[in-house]
Amino acid sequence: MIQITDNLALDDDEISERFVKASGPGGQHVNKTSSAVELRFNVRESPSLAPDVKARLERLAGSRLTQEGVLILFSQGTRSQEMNRQEVRERLAELIRRALHRPKPRKATKPTYSSKLKRLDSKTRRGGVKSLRGKPTAD
Repeated sequence: MIQITDNLALDDDEISERFVKASGPGGQHVNKTSSAVELRFNVRESPSLAPDVKARLERLAGSRLTQEGVLILFSQGTRSQEMNRQEVRERLAELIRRALHRPKPRKATKPTYSSKLKRLDSKTRRGGVKSLRGKPTAD
């Protein structure tokens, strides 16, 4: 069970982990052990998450989400399989915590009268500076 918050936890049967050989340097050890972890979590079919949280999580996941709605996280940072497993589970929990946060709706506002006047005044001043850059006229 992965504890996300005090009142939200994911069952172990909702995620699947696969251990694969890590890429990169590491000598003989890296060729013998499968220390990298690939975690898969089906966002769309998860009974633990509310629909609005699922939508935000899909948006946050970006390219890590497949067409079927499966979130894929990969970790190969350490030589220890267990540490990579803990890291990838923590990254999943952090993504879900970010998705739980409901963004505050933006309220449309109008510019104040003085801000409009200030903007028009600065445009007039700037236009005056630019007009002085032209070629002098023969009067």
